[in-house]
Amino acid sequence: MSVMTTAQALVRFLDNQYVSFDGLENKFVEGIFTIFGHGIVCGLGEALDACPGGLKVYQGKNEQGMAHVATAFAKQNNRRKIMACASSIGPGAANMITAAATATVNHIPLLLFPADAFSTRQPDPVLQQFEQVNSLATTTNDAYRAVCRYWDRIARPEQLMSAMINAMRVLTDTAQTGAVCISLPQDVEGECYDFPEEFFLKRVHRIVRTVPAKEELEDAAQVLSKAEKPLVICGGGVRYSEAGEALEEFCAEFGIPFAESQSGKTACLSSHPYNLGGLGVTGNSAGNDIAKEADVILGIGTRFSDFTTASKSLFREDARVVTINTSRFDAYKLDAVKVVADAKLAILGLGELLHRLGYHSGYGSEIQEAREGWEREMQRLSAYSYGEDFQPLIGAGDPRTIPEFVEMTGSGLTQTAVVARVREKIPADAVCVGAAGSLPGDLQRMWTSDERYSYNMEYGYSCMGYEIAGALGSKLAQPHREVYAMCGDGSFLMLHSELVTSIQEHQKINVLLFDNSGFGCINNLQMSNGIGNLATEFRFRDEDGRLLGNLMSIDFAACAAGYGAKTYRVTNMQELDAALEDSLKQEVSTLIDIKVLPKTMTDGYGAWWHVGIAGTSGNGKVRSAFEKKQENLEKARKY
Repeated sequence: MSVMTTAQALVRFLDNQYVSFDGLENKFVEGIFTIFGHGIVCGLGEALDACPGGLKVYQGKNEQGMAHVATAFAKQNNRRKIMACASSIGPGAANMITAAATATVNHIPLLLFPADAFSTRQPDPVLQQFEQVNSLATTTNDAYRAVCRYWDRIARPEQLMSAMINAMRVLTDTAQTGAVCISLPQDVEGECYDFPEEFFLKRVHRIVRTVPAKEELEDAAQVLSKAEKPLVICGGGVRYSEAGEALEEFCAEFGIPFAESQSGKTACLSSHPYNLGGLGVTGNSAGNDIAKEADVILGIGTRFSDFTTASKSLFREDARVVTINTSRFDAYKLDAVKVVADAKLAILGLGELLHRLGYHSGYGSEIQEAREGWEREMQRLSAYSYGEDFQPLIGAGDPRTIPEFVEMTGSGLTQTAVVARVREKIPADAVCVGAAGSLPGDLQRMWTSDERYSYNMEYGYSCMGYEIAGALGSKLAQPHREVYAMCGDGSFLMLHSELVTSIQEHQKINVLLFDNSGFGCINNLQMSNGIGNLATEFRFRDEDGRLLGNLMSIDFAACAAGYGAKTYRVTNMQELDAALEDSLKQEVSTLIDIKVLPKTMTDGYGAWWHVGIAGTSGNGKVRSAFEKKQENLEKARKY
């Protein structure tokens, strides 16, 4: 037995957790990100100072940001390694709730230790304590319950043991993983208990492949064997199962094309002849055109988000759906014929059955033609430039914006051309990180890579502010690779604090900041549905008090330079090329402030997105948008 504080026991336990996958064993918890406050510095802080073991302590700059770093770190390690995060009570704890939701939606393991009010209620209330008048047992940390896969509060030291074993159970469960919150009352952190030594023994948590049931494989094979034109959706489950090669071989043998979700991108090679690229609202013409004609949809490791299915309108009404997923919840979606299993094992098993049946799809030249058609569109987007015959790719919106932007910045760069040039210039194995705005659509369509797991896109929660923190997490996971945060000006302003942490840790990341003077993606959505230009561009107020004055000019390069980053300001292709080339020579984090014309991002390629539009309005454009929504809703699946 060992007498120690709750916090000391926690640190020792974390330092002895390992995972094993396919026979490969590694340490599970690499370190702890924290911002010390009064709720945690004397408890967990003392334990980490006195005996951190093999855990490395990182200093975050914003609690949400550091938890995004940890999420990206876990994703880039295919969920085999994690960073824990700890905060003080009140605001510090509340700041991590957004990151907890982001991790849970994306099925990424994230272990959080927010400090809590005194379990003894002495003092009462303590600084930053949230008091709920109908129950003094309720604190800020109860808000985590809605966004975590597992939640617990350590009211007594001995509760730590069952809580942490259950935390590991959830974090290493391929179907249930997500955020785990272990709430630490600050007095309990320092309380002592005689912990049994066996609690601290090395534990190896086996991440096992769920074996498919013979009956479910046969059900799936029966449906697929009758398919003339099936389509596979490659989701994040393919990535985490490391099943990309198996899927490529499956599709090649049976002549089945596959399209990618945001989470599944780069699980397979972009150059594979059956890879159609992105699907749905952020998909391209190849994936969406084939999807509309498919008679069977095989979703592998996807949760069928509204962007993937174009709000359930993309597939034929009579198309059958088959799913392979470790999550029974996701496997049941779209009234599917389900296989609850590991992606790789199910692909191999399904392939054996189809091989025995002598199956092959009925596709002729459609797959190649779809890929060639999209390649021609890629060439057009890559060469897209500002000139006398310039037409925005997206509806023009406010007619003042583009000429005013050109006059203010001197830039004629289009967003699609910049994305294409960046992909051409940076290393082939570079990791691309993104999350929100118009860039995820451009990247899902235009980003290509034959380097597996080189695309770390957070699009389950589409959380603005993930980009730069996510880049740092990816770099910590794979220090040998160049990492690029693809970030809009809106997301940069939302959260960029971990850029400072990257400099502090000598972990070089590259921030490609696309400045189009506002929240361009939502401005597109707003104005395309008949609403005026309201608070989505970065404008001063006009004489009437509206946010419709002149555009704001922001020097983002100067901001990042103040932190110590190497920075560049770009307004043409020559400057972009020079900045990309020089940034590769740097050892410190870089930021390239790229001024890109508004309305020059890619459009929907035949996919519809269901959003709430006013059912009645004095604005004829809004009424027309509502009628169009109703028409599309009639065509969409009901469940």
